[in-house]
Amino acid sequence: MQTALLLIDLQNDYFPGGKMELEGSIEASLKAEHLLFHFRQERLPIVHVQHLSTRSGATFFIPGTSGAEIHENLQPLEHEVVFQKHYPNSFRDTPLLKHLQQKEISRLVISGMMTHMCVDATTRAAFDYGFGCMVANDACATRALVYQGTTIPARSVHLSFLAALQTVYAEVLAAEEILARLRSE
Repeated sequence: MQTALLLIDLQNDYFPGGKMELEGSIEASLKAEHLLFHFRQERLPIVHVQHLSTRSGATFFIPGTSGAEIHENLQPLEHEVVFQKHYPNSFRDTPLLKHLQQKEISRLVISGMMTHMCVDATTRAAFDYGFGCMVANDACATRALVYQGTTIPARSVHLSFLAALQTVYAEVLAAEEILARLRSE
């Protein structure tokens, strides 16, 4: 089974001082960095996904700004693939699917931001395309949401979306659990 690491939207605007700061972004990036180190060390496939907001009225991930750049903890190396996207689903209007198929990837280890948006949309799409998915629960981050006047804390949003993904779409494990599994294969 060929496994690739998929790093979604780990960009400056989601970190302290950014235009859409998420709760736990630094901690999540350090777990993602640990995954990235393993995949680099083992020479396993890595794909970085960078969201660029091109829609009218967008307030973050604006092309050409430092906020749209991939965070320093996870900077791609020159030979690593980076796909740019404009929608939550990393497969939509990108060469991601074709790339993974050409590399004969059958399983994805997924890390990124936001748990409730791009991680969720991409994981569901990956499953629908036939990929096995492992989501690193501690290498993802999100923010509080408001629905009908009620604020849902970021931790509740994060856990709810991971719980939903775990039912059918992915194995949801801590980064270290994923690495232990990969090392044992």
